[in-house]
Amino acid sequence: MTSAFDLPDHLAAKADPMLTARDERHFAAIGESLEQAIAELSDRLAAARKAPGGAGREAMDRDIEIHRLTGRLRALRRFGLDLCLGHIVGADDHEPVYIGRLGLTDSEGRRLLLDWRSPAAEPFFAATHANPMGLASRRRYRWTRGRISDYWDEVFSADGLEGHAALDDQSAFIASLGGNRSARMRDVLATIQADQDAIIRAGSRGALVVDGGPGTGKTVVALHRTAHLLYSDPRLGHRRGGVLFVGPHQPYLAYVADVLPSLGEEGVQTCTLRDLVAEGAGAAVEADSDVARLKSSADMVKAIEKAVRFYEEPPSEGMTVTTDWADIRLSADDWADAFDAPDPGTPHNEAREQIWDELAAILLDKLDDEHVPAEQFQRSLRQDEELVTTLNRAWPLIEAADLVSDLWSVPAYLRMCAPWLSPDEVRKLRRKDAQPWTVSDLPLLDAARQRLGDPEAARRKRRLGAAVAAERERMADVIDHILQADDDGEGAVTMLRGQDLRDSLVDETSLPGADPDRLAGPFAHVVVDEAQELTDAQWQMLLLRCPSRSFTIVGDRAQARHGFTESWEERLERIGLDRIELASLGVNYRTPEEVMAEAEPVIRAVLPDANVPTSIRSSGVPVVHGSVAELDSILDNWLEAHAEGTACVIGAGDTGTSTFRATSRVRSLTPELSKGLEFDLVVLIDPETFGEGVEGAVDRYVAMTRATRQLVILTSS
Repeated sequence: MTSAFDLPDHLAAKADPMLTARDERHFAAIGESLEQAIAELSDRLAAARKAPGGAGREAMDRDIEIHRLTGRLRALRRFGLDLCLGHIVGADDHEPVYIGRLGLTDSEGRRLLLDWRSPAAEPFFAATHANPMGLASRRRYRWTRGRISDYWDEVFSADGLEGHAALDDQSAFIASLGGNRSARMRDVLATIQADQDAIIRAGSRGALVVDGGPGTGKTVVALHRTAHLLYSDPRLGHRRGGVLFVGPHQPYLAYVADVLPSLGEEGVQTCTLRDLVAEGAGAAVEADSDVARLKSSADMVKAIEKAVRFYEEPPSEGMTVTTDWADIRLSADDWADAFDAPDPGTPHNEAREQIWDELAAILLDKLDDEHVPAEQFQRSLRQDEELVTTLNRAWPLIEAADLVSDLWSVPAYLRMCAPWLSPDEVRKLRRKDAQPWTVSDLPLLDAARQRLGDPEAARRKRRLGAAVAAERERMADVIDHILQADDDGEGAVTMLRGQDLRDSLVDETSLPGADPDRLAGPFAHVVVDEAQELTDAQWQMLLLRCPSRSFTIVGDRAQARHGFTESWEERLERIGLDRIELASLGVNYRTPEEVMAEAEPVIRAVLPDANVPTSIRSSGVPVVHGSVAELDSILDNWLEAHAEGTACVIGAGDTGTSTFRATSRVRSLTPELSKGLEFDLVVLIDPETFGEGVEGAVDRYVAMTRATRQLVILTSS
């Protein structure tokens, strides 16, 4: 086979067969095993797709198996030999153990690749010279277009060389930091550092806060921790709720979109907070900061419960119900009993059907006639206009948007639901037209929708019931025709007379129903990046979706645009989390010293105790100051000098960039939308216009620290 190594001429010493022959033999075995695995998976997938769909749980299990096989097959085809990250050699065992993105065995059961998430693979990431974790040496590969363009060896003991190690004056990790960026986050799995790996492998119980300044690898940790938890914790598997990954904005999600699939995980739901609510896409930022502050409290979200309870009061007077059999007295106590019937936690709109069923049961019991069919009795009750109207008024079907609109447009209703608000605050919140919605409304809309449920659920259930009944009747006609055609009435055909078999022939999953909301939860674990920006009300959106309170919370208090004066523990305990652990990252792997030297005073001016990380490398390129008029020439010169890499022009809105046209390699973003991203070149346009106080300083600090090589600051004056 073609050599896996494609080393440039200046690395000819590393191409010595003494250093690569063992790897070449192993790669040949990996290549052969991959071909077999892909062929076997393809056959299994084809068989699974041809198999009968079944119904209910059987159909769901079939779909899950098809999804699993498809994901595994896609991962194997996506990489090939570059599934291998490197190898480790133990101090007591001179045979290397090869570490891969996925585990792989050959036809005889020999382990060719050890999944990077397994406990045995931990030394590949976590071993240091201070704590070699039993290693003699470690090798990491750099893959380029499916072949190894470089590799790095680290030796932890005097015996580690053994003629099989090529030592460099820089590590694989330091070498990787200077690489060009692209529109998607580049692969960093092979160079995860020990401090990051410890957090990635931490347990999932409670809330783990990963606090770190810009460039410390928080996003890397969040993504790889997600993949590791799904592999190592059986409580978090896709069948048990899975993981929800929440990012700050859509450019961020697009940037990291390839990472989890490259780690073999395609079932993770990723979104922004806006995506959790249907109205999120069109929601504007609240113009009045005082209104935004009032809506952002957890108490305001909790007011939704009282707002709904207002529509759940049983009638205080009895009535006479007319049926086809007799007039029946329904007392106020009967109404109260029926209103208590819904199971705890049943959404308001869905509970009404349970109330109706209980009313029917109460009335049928009072009729005291065993010969009255329950279904026929229910149909008779629905003809009683007074009964139906009374129930509709006492327990109406409610849309979430209507409920929240009433809060902002009916002051008396708002005062009743949120009695802690002052008269002036009620006036501030009042709007003649509650729509269009703002970002601050989204947590309340979400809470209302969760508490109310789908107002169409009962109607859809009745329609489904009618469709099932019609399908059963149709199948019964078919069976009757088959039986009539059977001359002797003997054999298997007579089994069709059984009602259970007749019912099983009806596939309810093929009948019309509602598409599931994949972001509604509940989820077994939630990962939140840039979590310092979340308000108390927004946290409630996530708590509703994670009853286990199992979170990975990633952020930097110094990058909170609206300030973050509390500790993480204080903030999270206030919003409802209790088991909280804190892990800190203090090394800036991304931003060169030259850039941090200029960025640090910007944030220290407003936050003297900011967690500013220490840069570990220098780019040798100073920060450049100039005029906005130079923007085009700066970009043109940079593009001409760099065949690869990405640049970003960051300005407040369209200020200074109105004549600038974005390309595949040069983007234009606001400071807020640049958060979580990184670029080789960053050009700031009039940073003093970003704002005043903490918000302005944070936006400048965030924008400056997106640069991995060079920062240019341009002003109009």
